[in-house]
Amino acid sequence: MKTFHPFVDKAESLLPRLAEHPVTPARLVEVVADPNAFQGWAVQEAGTVEELQTRGFGKGDSFILDFGDHQVGYLTLSLDTIEARADSPVRMKLTFGEMPCEMAEDFEGYDGWLDRSWLQDEIFNFDVLPGTYTLPRRYTFRYLKVEFITPARKYKVVFPDIRVTAVTSADVSQVAALPESIPEELRDMDRIAVKTLQDCMQTVFEDGPKRDRRLWIGDLRLQALTNYCTFRNYDLVKRCLYLFADLRLENGAVGACVYEKPEPAGDDIYLYDYSLFFAATLYDYYRASKDEEALRELWPVAYEQILLSLERLDERGILKDDPSWWCFTDWHDKLNKQASAQAVLIYTMKRALSLAERVGDAGKASFIRRQLKIVTAAALEYLWDSERGFFVSGADGQISWASQVWMVLAEVLDAERNGELLDRLLTVNPEIRPKTPYMYHHLVEALILAGRKEKALEQMKAYWGEMMRDGADTFWEVYDPADKNNSPYGSNLINSYCHAWSCTPAYFIRTYFS
Repeated sequence: MKTFHPFVDKAESLLPRLAEHPVTPARLVEVVADPNAFQGWAVQEAGTVEELQTRGFGKGDSFILDFGDHQVGYLTLSLDTIEARADSPVRMKLTFGEMPCEMAEDFEGYDGWLDRSWLQDEIFNFDVLPGTYTLPRRYTFRYLKVEFITPARKYKVVFPDIRVTAVTSADVSQVAALPESIPEELRDMDRIAVKTLQDCMQTVFEDGPKRDRRLWIGDLRLQALTNYCTFRNYDLVKRCLYLFADLRLENGAVGACVYEKPEPAGDDIYLYDYSLFFAATLYDYYRASKDEEALRELWPVAYEQILLSLERLDERGILKDDPSWWCFTDWHDKLNKQASAQAVLIYTMKRALSLAERVGDAGKASFIRRQLKIVTAAALEYLWDSERGFFVSGADGQISWASQVWMVLAEVLDAERNGELLDRLLTVNPEIRPKTPYMYHHLVEALILAGRKEKALEQMKAYWGEMMRDGADTFWEVYDPADKNNSPYGSNLINSYCHAWSCTPAYFIRTYFS
């Protein structure tokens, strides 16, 4: 018997049609070892694409194509023969890569903890030449390496045409031009950030089009903010909110991510902060769209996340910190997340209170106000260390960037003290620093909220600007300027080099700096 999923049905009615456009490769390249290049690999020009129409390839030959920019789509190859008629299939290995490292490093040596199947390499047999073939799988790449396993005798292979049909649900015509007064560095940063979001906008807001190709609510919240000032695709945000609302865990909690195929389904991953972000994402969506129907339908789900999250408080009003929970916050092995999660609770409760007032739910609004007083007072009494001048987290009283940033965003202190706290943070520079663009987004957001716009801009230029100087054409999932091979998964090969949570420079530039 089919399970009744009214919100999923509504989400499916909002399924977008993907726009398609053909892209041809820009040049032939080779990837060479270079200790001064990002991750140790440099790209050099090696010829023109036109050479592929006349230069014959056989067993042991290879070439690398550069498509000039990041692409998400379907590859089409036209193959023909010279010297003789094809008397056997052509067998080729194709390797797709977002970055030069994926062209140069052997995938067979991969030892990360995510499945090797995310690495994009395939072996294909093409039976009939001449012929045109469109590969069935969607790939995410800038570079394509073609290696010939056969033919070994008689004939050689040429390529009359190679192209990718790029796909996205983003309408680029909706993106307004920046004012001419915007400096070139910020214009480039905005362009790359917009491209990052564009390539992640498919039939949902994917976290990364190479990996995981999934809808994660932490990414969705930041993608949606950037979408509202660029592509303005409100229906795609609405689709994602309805999917999360209907595909909850058994206890009613919003799961961290959902799958679309073969049919919409929730994962079993629960993250404390991510479930709370459903309320924050709904708050942002309503502010941007003024969609009263969606607000009223989804408000009960948002409220339920607050109730479930409050269950984790101890008798002091502080979140219990033990091995039984998982809160994301950032990819940092040493980060204690108690204080930042307490701040996320306060942050989302304030937005839930606004939603309760908007829908006229006086009883729930009154309850949220009472609980807000409790959790905020507890944060000041038990997590604020007046002698050290920082919020502390966990049994060891850890001082981290994340704890301070999230307490500023939650506005636990007044505006003046928030500014002083961030000034002190930048000066003292605690060891437990941000590790991802996700956490750097919140640092920049906190600085802006605290009236430190110039320092926010400095952080953007130092972080995303350095990513640009290292060759980013879309912004990355993980970036540590001090360790450019850093990966939370054990290998930089598996990192996502077009990642949703890294698109927000466009949001900041268009909202605060233009």
